Amino acid sequence: MEHLAGQVRDFNRYYTRRIGILTDRYLGQARPLGEARLLFEIGTGLEVGALRVRLGLDSGYLSRLLRSLEKQRLVHVTPHPGDARARVAHLTDAGSRELEVLNTRATDTARELIASLSAMQQEQVVDAMGRLQRLLRLAAVIVAPADPASPVARTSLTLFADELKERFPEGYRNSDLVSADQIVPPHGVLLVATEDNRPIGCGAVRILQPPTGEIRHMWVHPDARRMGLGRRLVTDLERHALDLGVTALRLGTHETLREAIAMYEALGYTPTSPYGDTTHTHCWFAKELTESNATLG
Repeated sequence: MEHLAGQVRDFNRYYTRRIGILTDRYLGQARPLGEARLLFEIGTGLEVGALRVRLGLDSGYLSRLLRSLEKQRLVHVTPHPGDARARVAHLTDAGSRELEVLNTRATDTARELIASLSAMQQEQVVDAMGRLQRLLRLAAVIVAPADPASPVARTSLTLFADELKERFPEGYRNSDLVSADQIVPPHGVLLVATEDNRPIGCGAVRILQPPTGEIRHMWVHPDARRMGLGRRLVTDLERHALDLGVTALRLGTHETLREAIAMYEALGYTPTSPYGDTTHTHCWFAKELTESNATLG
């Protein structure tokens, strides 16, 4: 692991120098990267708390950056119209003009970075950057058990149900969700994936008849797909299932969810005969769990 960390550090040092973020004049402007990044993020207006979470900044440091931009008359901060406890940052006209210049310079810098490469090499760089971003996002996601009654769990399950209402020809009702008591230990478990404190995925296991369990309510937010979060949720569910004494997992899914079916097959789930409640279910799968095959996702 140490040699891998060393390679990451080498890349970070090279890339930060290569794109010129080590000076107080980012992109040739009279301000450091922190202030420039705030202008990018504020855009047409953003709540200050959301800015802090999005950028992972300490409240005090963010306040100092905003004050500096206010003194430069690039930003103004006003009370939130719907919440007196919150504030919203907006760009002034001068701030909008400055952002336009920054966007132009940032685009030019990105072009210059790969300009000497062939068209194929440029595509390779962009593809590699996309894969790197998806993997680093996945590494930053927190997957943990959640109380089904907690706000983060309720939000996840509501978003799951809302999507199925749109995707299933027959619709989907919130009452189709399993009851909370079936997905809390020792009867089961609910996992919720969060990114920057925002729920972006969930999945549950409930025990049918020991030692058999069932995966339910697997969902990944559309904005978080194609980075491997679904596979991570399933393999984490398998580990929790083993802790609950489950050695055989089943699941059922809708025929329209082709991407989910492909994922389950890739993770070793094989077709099985129908079982239990068949509401919204057209395809059934099963997998025998062991300590080794539950850690290969």
